[in-house]
Amino acid sequence: MNTDARTAHWNIAELWDDYRPTPLIALPALARRAGVAQVLVKCEGERPLGNFKALGGLYAGLRALARAIGADSLRELEDRRHQVRALRLLCASDGNHGLAVAAAAARAGASASVYLPSEVDAARARRIARLGAEVVRIYGTYDDAVDTAAAAASRGDGLLIADTSDEPDDPVVADVMAGYGLLLHELHEQLNEHGDGRISHAFVQAGVGGLAAAVAEGLHQRLPGPGRLLVVEPANAACVAQALSEGRPLRVPGELHTSAEMLSCGLASAPAMAILKRHGAASIVVDEAQLLAAPGALRDADGPQTTPSGAAGVAGLLRCAENSALRSAHALTEDSRVLLIVTERPPA
Repeated sequence: MNTDARTAHWNIAELWDDYRPTPLIALPALARRAGVAQVLVKCEGERPLGNFKALGGLYAGLRALARAIGADSLRELEDRRHQVRALRLLCASDGNHGLAVAAAAARAGASASVYLPSEVDAARARRIARLGAEVVRIYGTYDDAVDTAAAAASRGDGLLIADTSDEPDDPVVADVMAGYGLLLHELHEQLNEHGDGRISHAFVQAGVGGLAAAVAEGLHQRLPGPGRLLVVEPANAACVAQALSEGRPLRVPGELHTSAEMLSCGLASAPAMAILKRHGAASIVVDEAQLLAAPGALRDADGPQTTPSGAAGVAGLLRCAENSALRSAHALTEDSRVLLIVTERPPA
């Protein structure tokens, strides 16, 4: 799958009139704490909507609406709003993907229904509702919401904009990850501004694995080899770790309770897993204490404000850095140059 924004069917950067890349910053204090040469942080909280999902959900939602009416471009889609009014987008979300899909519907003139697990906090639900979407609470886990949204789509209630699928070639999930490709395009430009542009490790958080897969695909030529992309997950919702171990996605049992709410997913995405396996991704599982401490560690190093979900990569780096066996297993040394992605700012 090609996630390079320059070769995507649409120019993703043109979705925003005031588009600008999110910053990539060096955090020397965090590098010293981790015992590595450099830590670079991509600040996705400065993205429109306040998180990286603005890239995938917005792009995939608009592309689905365009396909539904036979439009070939964003401009044509916007010119045919009278046809779009009859359409509805559907998705399951822990908050951020739903916000992006709601934004896609609002921009094009469609309606939207976003299925949220009961534990998603009220602030995230209000942000989605303010964009005009219907919020449907599901009394269960994120995966229950995924099943409910899929059932609604199968009844003909709307177009499903999922960021996960059992089908390795799902076109909507492909569009979501293509949207994330803009982040990788930015990184290729920005890494060259920091030393020699080399990185040795990337610690990337995962819900269903889409962002980690986009990083694996987009940066594989910069990473030195297998085991240097570390997928970071909560211990209570480690679906990617299980899929990497078992060789296929299998649903993690339990209620998936975690302070990293955006990562509370029980079944990895098949398209994402195909990419992660191909590039030899490895797994780091972190506990709740490590997740809760990570935003503070980032603040103490003059990093951006975020949540346990946004700072999960920090938690993964520090777990690896503070454990000699993990340092050795993943070749983390004083010469390592590490990439982290802070995926969101705290919701207002």
